[in-house]
Amino acid sequence: MNNILVQSDVLILRKTEEIDLEFVLNTEHDSENMNYIGQQTIEEHHKMLLDEDILHLIVGEKISNEAIGYVMIAGIKNKNRSIELRRIVINKKGMGYGRETIKLCKEIAFGMKKAHRLWLDVRQHNTRAYALYKSEGFIEEGTLRECIMNEGDFESLIVLSILENEYLK
Repeated sequence: MNNILVQSDVLILRKTEEIDLEFVLNTEHDSENMNYIGQQTIEEHHKMLLDEDILHLIVGEKISNEAIGYVMIAGIKNKNRSIELRRIVINKKGMGYGRETIKLCKEIAFGMKKAHRLWLDVRQHNTRAYALYKSEGFIEEGTLRECIMNEGDFESLIVLSILENEYLK
């Protein structure tokens, strides 16, 4: 496909197309994922496809080209070169695809988009993702206390980031 943005030995990240939005919504609403990420409508995802400040990407297995997740990277045009890894969702868990996707996202942010800082937030109860981000060099910056509501309860978000010089080490 011509719309591949970056790839590794096992994964590709390609631009999300209209035809992919059903997969994106199904992935987002999957019971294994929905308690860890915000829920959006197809219209909201469609709007992001058109937003020049956001990369909306499908994660695919390189050999089979099967879609296994999606990523949203925002702030591409941020004048402070601070880019947000807004969402990463992988359907095939426990296979190292999440780690590989994060590495590819860092390559996009620092290698292609010349970011100074790549940041993200993670729900406090998502300990698996938190451990993965830490192991990939992200540093905890702080907690946004009870800032989102999920099923009637408030949840906190932990903010983490990695700087360009930390990525280059």
